[in-house]
Amino acid sequence: MAKDTPPRWDRRMQQRLARGEAAALGELYDRFASLVHNTAHRVLADEDAADQVTREVFGYVWENPDAYDPRREGSMRSWIARLTRSQAVHRLRQAEVAAFTERGEGTPEELEQKVRRAAVAARADYIVQSMPAPLRQALELAYFQRRDYRQTAADLGVTEDEARRRLRLGLQLLSTANTRPVDGRTL
Repeated sequence: MAKDTPPRWDRRMQQRLARGEAAALGELYDRFASLVHNTAHRVLADEDAADQVTREVFGYVWENPDAYDPRREGSMRSWIARLTRSQAVHRLRQAEVAAFTERGEGTPEELEQKVRRAAVAARADYIVQSMPAPLRQALELAYFQRRDYRQTAADLGVTEDEARRRLRLGLQLLSTANTRPVDGRTL
């Protein structure tokens, strides 16, 4: 049987969740748990808090499968990533406000700046993880392995023009991490 395309898989998964199929939640968890946990950890820098956000996100999805609207949310992956970022940023803001209130640490401006930096970093991680594999591979070679476009082209087995195109497009996508709204606000 051919592999379902993501939109078809998304619709089927939503229907299965709406019917209360526990196996569907398990499949969804297997597919997206690392995305959810890594995003939450990136924002919160706390393993226990990331675990808690992971449970909260999957609990919300299980209890509210009809909240997913593919016309508004895009893919289920995008929806789950948005839920995760939102919940993690909310939790970070609560923790920072509590620290500010209890210990007088930092200023409200510093608190907000920390929350925004964490949200932008989480968005950048999500952009990299969700971009098409050829773009992600080119960026990873260039950034993590310090390859220039010629070396990237050779490693990927593509022309130098294609490597430059992939790098340029990947960087353009990544640049939106700091210009898009976070939790309804423009940075």
